[in-house]
Amino acid sequence: MARIAGVDIPRNKQVWVSLQYIYGIGPAVSQKILAQTEISPDSKVSELTEEEVNRLRETIDRQYRVEGELRRENNLNIKRLTEIGSYRGLRHRHSLPTKGQRTRTNARTKRGTRKTVAGRGQRRGMTKK
Repeated sequence: MARIAGVDIPRNKQVWVSLQYIYGIGPAVSQKILAQTEISPDSKVSELTEEEVNRLRETIDRQYRVEGELRRENNLNIKRLTEIGSYRGLRHRHSLPTKGQRTRTNARTKRGTRKTVAGRGQRRGMTKK
């Protein structure tokens, strides 16, 4: 396995796919990196020479914010929002969707498993037996 930005990328996949295993690199950025380093996107990681891997490593380290540095920046941004008491910060604090999505229905993964509430069993118009 080639180790780039502290991540072991898979050897048996194409280079453009393997680069996406690094946090902060998606399909578009992966293609852009390969164009800069002049490496064929279709070649497999196992076929890359040591010099090509070094070019990839240097390009990513120099020009892109990935892995730990990016995660730290994201966490600091969220912490800043919660400390200043903004609406988005409150939503983060209460583990609710922050970008205006509805929560009356949906948002189940963010809100967690259902909590049963007493008195919700019988609806209007239903008769007791």
